[in-house]
Amino acid sequence: MRLAEEGADIIAVDICRDYGTVSYSLATEADLDDTVKAVEALDRRIVAATADVRDAAALKSVVDDGVAELGRLDIVCANAGICTVQTWDEVTPAIWQDTLDTNLTGVWNTMVVSAPHLIAAGGGSIICTSSTAGIKGLPYLAPYVAAKHGVVGIARTMANELASHNIRVNTVHPTGVSTPMADGLGGLEALIGRDPNLGPIYMNTLPIESLDAREISNAVLFLASDESRYVTGLEFTVDAGNTIR
Repeated sequence: MRLAEEGADIIAVDICRDYGTVSYSLATEADLDDTVKAVEALDRRIVAATADVRDAAALKSVVDDGVAELGRLDIVCANAGICTVQTWDEVTPAIWQDTLDTNLTGVWNTMVVSAPHLIAAGGGSIICTSSTAGIKGLPYLAPYVAAKHGVVGIARTMANELASHNIRVNTVHPTGVSTPMADGLGGLEALIGRDPNLGPIYMNTLPIESLDAREISNAVLFLASDESRYVTGLEFTVDAGNTIR
């Protein structure tokens, strides 16, 4: 929505179904329909489709169709992600695989199917959503931490490989954000209670517990814009000082 407000046309993709390994509800087809209506209310065009970022072929089809309809691709936001809370010895193979496949391989797939269109357009910007968990070893989030650290690595690699095409690749690292995902992580407080020494790892320096999603969208907007034309390979923290503690 933030990008559409500034004049962007949108290709919107979501799986629109829940995961058996995730305790909170994910977005629905009704949510995607609402997004279409909201973008169109801003007098922008939008191509919306249901697809799984883990399925590279399906994702490629959606992006190709969207570019064919809208004309070109300039900005890519790799934002799909899930999170679960548990101790290391409660991480099941299914939890590990779902998280890595979505949060890391899904980001990779998004970049790979989009890069040819950015090259054809003469350049562009890729913004990957990481996390403070992509910088710090947040306890009880092991699969999520592994994936978000991995996102930084592949973003840096792509920043180097795509630079000759005038394509920039950066990562955004939010602290806690008020979303359904955050609401679904209620078990975290109880786990931290077992070892209060771990609680400060989650504390922000600024006196705010969680951010509004729009604060992160504003960072994405900057990285998508010409104002950041020489910014690439950056870990852009929007974390209220979490990672400097």
